[in-house]
Amino acid sequence: MLPKRGVASAPLKGRRVLVRVDFNVPLDDRGGIADDRRILEAIPTLDLLRTHGAKTIVLAHLGRPGGRRDPKLSLRPVARRLSSALGTPVPLADEPVGVRALDLAARLENGQFMMLENLRFLPGEETNDPGLAAQLARLGELFVEDAFGAVHRAHASTVGVAQRLPSFAGLLVERELRELSRLTDRPAVPYSVVVGGGKVADKLPLLASLLGRASTVLIGGAIAYPFLTAAGTRLGATPVASGLDDAVREITAGARAAGTELLLPSDLVYERPGEAEPGIAASGNVPPEAVAGDIGPDTQRAFRAALERSATVFWNGPLGRFELPRFAGGTRAVFSGLEGRPGVRIAAGGDSARAAYALGLAGAFGFISTGGGAALEFVEGRELPGLAVLPDA
Repeated sequence: MLPKRGVASAPLKGRRVLVRVDFNVPLDDRGGIADDRRILEAIPTLDLLRTHGAKTIVLAHLGRPGGRRDPKLSLRPVARRLSSALGTPVPLADEPVGVRALDLAARLENGQFMMLENLRFLPGEETNDPGLAAQLARLGELFVEDAFGAVHRAHASTVGVAQRLPSFAGLLVERELRELSRLTDRPAVPYSVVVGGGKVADKLPLLASLLGRASTVLIGGAIAYPFLTAAGTRLGATPVASGLDDAVREITAGARAAGTELLLPSDLVYERPGEAEPGIAASGNVPPEAVAGDIGPDTQRAFRAALERSATVFWNGPLGRFELPRFAGGTRAVFSGLEGRPGVRIAAGGDSARAAYALGLAGAFGFISTGGGAALEFVEGRELPGLAVLPDA
């Protein structure tokens, strides 16, 4: 993809700037922020706006309130955390649009910030309602897109506003495009992709797009189970996503025709009711009452060996239920095999990022994307509406 016109070229001083960020952070049981990485990722762009004298209006969403106000999904704790990170107050407009938001925006001085309340409280946000887009655009004079995790959605705050104001890519979006383009624009070979996690149907388009492009695709997690069962492998009582037989057969046949190697688990770690310790068995010998939760040691060695030969590695999804210590070993072992190795090493997806940080192995990657679905669609080669609307550099 061609580079997009960047925020560094924008005439910022004294201008009211709408900046769309991805502050869809996980919350804990008490409504506090459980992980603030997405907030911190936006700081370089926000600092640039402040340094250049912009009057910055922050746009974000949180959760899926379905177009209705939900106090549990208010951005108030996010505004407090952002205020702390920036070292300056970031007042929150209680309504995303309306008199209060207009008044706060009019009172901004150069270098100051404000934030709008959760955009998804408004039913027109996710439908890209023209009236809502116009109301939002009325608040600013320029628009900066820095929410890479939302650019695959044609929403009022990602597309509608950008169509109505001079628009620019933020620093985070620019970096995402640079890094992810290394996977799409003639990646260094051998090119290996690790695909895991639990959203099985969502990963099939990615797998199909990699055939003939990737040298090797290593499949773990729940997405491996339909491939194993299609080959006649017994997985005991392990839940297997249904209705995917035709797609699995097409991908398997396509991989053979395209010369892309598919690596599946040869052994699995499982748990059995009433037993405290997990067991290990060859993939076809999982006991009838047992449920698989991780790749086994033989698979770990095979996956590490494949990645050691790779000049480019793209990782999406953990190889087991890493949040449970007894099923974290596979992801940890294969992650650690990437540490200190040369070449391009990129991870994408919320679970991939959480696993890398939770296991203390974020350093295994040169870049961890902030996008989940957006990163996958970019790597698949699909057009992302929130990027398509931005002018090229």
